[in-house]
Amino acid sequence: MAPADAWPQFRGSPSLTGVSATTIAPAPKLAWAWEGGEAFDSSAAIVDGVVYVGTATGELIAVGLADGKLRWRYQAGESIGESSPAVVGGRVFIGDLLGVVHAVGIADGKPQWTFKTQSEIKSSPVVVGDTVLMGSYDGRLYGIHAATGKQQWAYATENYVHGTPCIVGSAAHFAGCDEVFHAVDVKTGREQLATSATAYTGASVAMVDGVAYFGTFDNQVLALDLKSRKVLWRYEHPDRKFPFYSSAAVVDGLVVLGGRDRMVHALDAKSGKARWTYMTRARIDSSPAVAAGRVYVGSNDGRLYALDLASGKVVWEHDEGAALTASPALASGRLVIGSTEGRLLCFA
Repeated sequence: MAPADAWPQFRGSPSLTGVSATTIAPAPKLAWAWEGGEAFDSSAAIVDGVVYVGTATGELIAVGLADGKLRWRYQAGESIGESSPAVVGGRVFIGDLLGVVHAVGIADGKPQWTFKTQSEIKSSPVVVGDTVLMGSYDGRLYGIHAATGKQQWAYATENYVHGTPCIVGSAAHFAGCDEVFHAVDVKTGREQLATSATAYTGASVAMVDGVAYFGTFDNQVLALDLKSRKVLWRYEHPDRKFPFYSSAAVVDGLVVLGGRDRMVHALDAKSGKARWTYMTRARIDSSPAVAAGRVYVGSNDGRLYALDLASGKVVWEHDEGAALTASPALASGRLVIGSTEGRLLCFA
């Protein structure tokens, strides 16, 4: 779980469960909107009262959480896609669509180092100790020294590494586009586990109690037990067969994720049975964030939704009028999300 006052990386914490200890107001108001001009596919990180996010123009920006004022902007590559910042130890890390990993000082936005991979980066970085883990479309997961930018190791797969690695213990876990579920030692890059993920997977994995939860492009959500390497359950909607691109939030015995079937699905973590579904007006690639019994998620229908975690009923929504493919970041009683029309929104 992410602490109440910070959301330092994609999905809030290294286990990628998408849960925050903060509480958002029952009917939050738009506190500010920062006009970025180009799409936000990147999801925000929030640390020490500053919001960090990448833009389609290739900029990494830092904006005050309280006032929405620009602190600094750093020009990365031509474009930053879905890679979302990780903020650790005075640095912010992000990847761009030219395949470059950037480390930038949080105080001034000045570059500290760059590291080049062989293809575009859509994965988000995760920092463990002195190692930055980053996936690339060149098929590798990289371990990069956080202070120097030197490669420590590279782990090769048979296809793109799109998802963000989920860290539990000493291992990084991800379900690759090669249809394989991988576990890699964070320090050495050595393979600890490679087993079938059953299908092409773009989503990141969330892990709780040794079970990995993720959706696939084969229209299913899986619970994979790491110890036995067995699929505990598969969920597939009885009527609507669409891929899952959204990454799951896992909390209070529920697995919650969006589908390209336009629905938010809440599944029982033990059985995989649907507890509830909620239909929006367009597909959902945004990954839900959960705080204080509410699910927050964006939809391509241009709306940001707050759903009751127990029932799936809408308790609040905001109509932005532009697709929300990025995922919400929650901290200090505020929610931050960017739109495909270039507005970075903060609700409180």
